[in-house]
Amino acid sequence: MHKVEVDVQGKIFSLETGRLAKQADGAVVGRCGDTVVLATVVSDRIEKKGLDFSPLTIDYQEKAYSAGKIPGGFFKREGRPSEKEILTSRLIDRPIRPLLPKGFCCETQGIVNVLSYGDENIADILGIISMSAAFTISDIPFNGPVGAVRIGRVAGSFVINPDIRETEECDLALVVAGTEDAVVMVEGEGQEITETDLLEAISLAHQEIKHVCALQRDLHAIAAKEKRIFIPPVVDKELKKAVAEIAIEKIKSAITIPDKMRRQKTLDEMLEETIEKLNTGETDISREISALFNDIERELVRGMILNDNIRADGRHSEEIRKISCEVGILPRTHGSALFVRGETQCLAVVTLGTAEDEQRIDSLEGESSKTFMLHYNFPPFSVGEVKPLRGPGRREIGHGMLAERALKAVIPAKTEFPYTVRVVSDILESNGSSSMATVCGGSLALMDAGVPIRTHVAGIAMGLIKEGDRVVILTDILGLEDHLGDMDFKMTGTEKGITAFQLDTKIGGISHEVMERAFEQARQGRLYILDKMKETIAAPRENLAPYAPRIYTMQIKQDKIRDVIGTGGKVIRGIVEQTGVKIDIDDSGLINIASPDGESAKKAMDIISGITAEVELGKIYPGKVKRVVDFGAFVEVLPGTEGLLHISQISDKRIAKVTDELNEGDEVLVKVIEIDKLGRIRLSRKEAMRDKSTERTLS
Repeated sequence: MHKVEVDVQGKIFSLETGRLAKQADGAVVGRCGDTVVLATVVSDRIEKKGLDFSPLTIDYQEKAYSAGKIPGGFFKREGRPSEKEILTSRLIDRPIRPLLPKGFCCETQGIVNVLSYGDENIADILGIISMSAAFTISDIPFNGPVGAVRIGRVAGSFVINPDIRETEECDLALVVAGTEDAVVMVEGEGQEITETDLLEAISLAHQEIKHVCALQRDLHAIAAKEKRIFIPPVVDKELKKAVAEIAIEKIKSAITIPDKMRRQKTLDEMLEETIEKLNTGETDISREISALFNDIERELVRGMILNDNIRADGRHSEEIRKISCEVGILPRTHGSALFVRGETQCLAVVTLGTAEDEQRIDSLEGESSKTFMLHYNFPPFSVGEVKPLRGPGRREIGHGMLAERALKAVIPAKTEFPYTVRVVSDILESNGSSSMATVCGGSLALMDAGVPIRTHVAGIAMGLIKEGDRVVILTDILGLEDHLGDMDFKMTGTEKGITAFQLDTKIGGISHEVMERAFEQARQGRLYILDKMKETIAAPRENLAPYAPRIYTMQIKQDKIRDVIGTGGKVIRGIVEQTGVKIDIDDSGLINIASPDGESAKKAMDIISGITAEVELGKIYPGKVKRVVDFGAFVEVLPGTEGLLHISQISDKRIAKVTDELNEGDEVLVKVIEIDKLGRIRLSRKEAMRDKSTERTLS
């Protein structure tokens, strides 16, 4: 067994290999505090022909036993991956993928198993580091290592790898991954932070990443396998020349067609024509021709941007496509918007619910709930394809979470707006930046629904074309530019600052200077889009939609909660049955009453007020005789609250027996004449009668 360790800002990270999973191509156990993960990687020896990408799959699994739990459900075992596991799988995949050598087409699978889950909030970071280490010491070609850290800002100070408690207090939280030389991936969220603060956080994180990369190199030095022979595919220059002679001028013409579907149809026809002319021998070389055709297209698109600052749809590098916004387009929904940017179209719909609609989450950290959620759908027709409809894929879950983080920063607190809020984004047409269209459409729909968000949030996707020292940063990228470019950088925010961000590169990392330029260009684009959105709706509607539930709130004392609920929930069920409302009570005594109309809500509130009211000295109450005893009667003046009406206080005249005046079930007016230190209440019927008589005389 081989083991190395390093101190990263007071936390000890260790990597070991040679004890577990020895038949994998690479296996590393990562530890930090009580958190332990096992990362394994295996790559097939047979290359898959005809691929223009590396067939890599990364899976992250949280074992219930790692936190001392038994899984729920009938079968009591781990099942399909949770949303968190899917998002973490993507988080690990994204910095690893660009470091596989171009042309490496062997099926490769990396698996991260969480074996022990502590309070360090580090399992995902350990997963990235351990997976990179597993690739580094394996025989699989890999241009790493890559390191990662989480960085947060608590009370104005940056914290490296904050724990769970510290993360909850952060106004900036991000994961940064990179090599010793450059940043490869950034993902996170913030409370309207500045570009300067974000750049500072990334720079600080990168300094710590260098130590993590050095740790992996130490492990490589003592435990690495010899790398397998990998020969990058060699370009057939003669065949490429032949493809170019037939197609290059036509490709030049086609890539300037602004309409996406017409452009792609033209290119597909050209490719088919080229294959027919060149694929005439006994050996089928259609795949090679297709790959070379795509290479030429890539070179021409990138060259046009670098040399002429002209993009496929005719825009220059900083230009944003035409934007249109509409709200209130669906009559029965609680809020709706249609956001269109170029050939990307997002229909966003908001639904308001009650506490019963909150999303319950059972994770290794324990049970929690969400009152705001966003779901992103990308149907095949949005790009003119035919595919079976399944549940949401990894991409849809990832895009939805990015948009959710973007909007979460402006969603009001539950005490201010006691609704569960769900935003659904249906992408009806797509040509790049659909997740950022979701942010814009979601913000518009929230205002249309009357959700009191502080301000609009907009999102923009940025790209990069880099050849040597020549760099062009693209604003509002097309799908073509995303596919052929070197960076996909998404930034969302308000006029004040950034709320969410995601950066991925395809070239092994980008420099601080390039990031700084991209951030400023993104800020300018974001402000332009926000102005367009405000032209359509500048503030939340004052009233909710007529079909949205109405929620009324009231506060009671904590010691009165049990009175409202009653034994086994008897009292609260009775109120619900009597009024038809929905009632939610939290531990602080805050009550939310959801009702289709104000009348039934008022009725429920009056009942609860009666139950929770406290007896006041000197006040007259209509009471009901609950018990008769020799020395008087016990009278209920408020629900669950009784006082003693002594025989001497029943009447001005002397009575021999209580039952001469009162019996069980009688209704009687009584006045509170004493509340002693123990809370016992003394009542008087004769004083109540006197006071009422005086009132009649005066009137």
